Amino acid sequence: MNNERMSNAQIPQHTVRHTTRDGVDVAIVEVRRTYPGEVADVWEAFTNPERLPRWFLPVTGDLRPGGQYQLEGNAGGSVTHCDPPHSFSVTWELMGFVSWVTVDLTTAGPDRTTVTLAHTVDTDSDHWRQFGPAAVGIGWDLAWVRGLQPFLRGNVPDSQAEQMWPLSSEGTAFVRACADSWAEAEIAGGGDPQTARERSAATAAFYTTPPAEQADRTEES
Repeated sequence: MNNERMSNAQIPQHTVRHTTRDGVDVAIVEVRRTYPGEVADVWEAFTNPERLPRWFLPVTGDLRPGGQYQLEGNAGGSVTHCDPPHSFSVTWELMGFVSWVTVDLTTAGPDRTTVTLAHTVDTDSDHWRQFGPAAVGIGWDLAWVRGLQPFLRGNVPDSQAEQMWPLSSEGTAFVRACADSWAEAEIAGGGDPQTARERSAATAAFYTTPPAEQADRTEES
């Protein structure tokens, strides 16, 4: 089996919907995947500050409704809703932008749990216009397939190796396949086909370009 087929088999389900929030145009970028494990165990992987760093990022703060959290080197925000072990919602505050994340867990059968993450973002930004939903979704794809899935199977991912994985041939195939999936999800949600594919290709290029080359391109532009 080649890398492209392996990557396509692993891609989570993607959905893009457009609506408004507090009078502002937003997109709901949704990722869904079914994992091994009971709901309570998968819930612990998302919410236990001792388990979360083993597949995602270290977290500090008060992980209760009204509390503040901070992911190391990434987003922080407020916990706005928590219904253990079924769902939680947080604000996602990063680089001056605020978006919203909701995670829902449902039983999918014996020892199987379906996780749905909905990330709601303001679409009136240069970043969205340039990269679209893939820029929101591919990071979750990588975390879920390369982090959460092995962790729930009893393996702890090597964080440094995973950071470099998108630059490998297998990783590049996975990122590009995810980007194509996000383009099709955007089109299915009413987006212009050419724009959707151009934005997803730009996101894939970002993830699969070595940092040094990205810096060179920035200096040349």
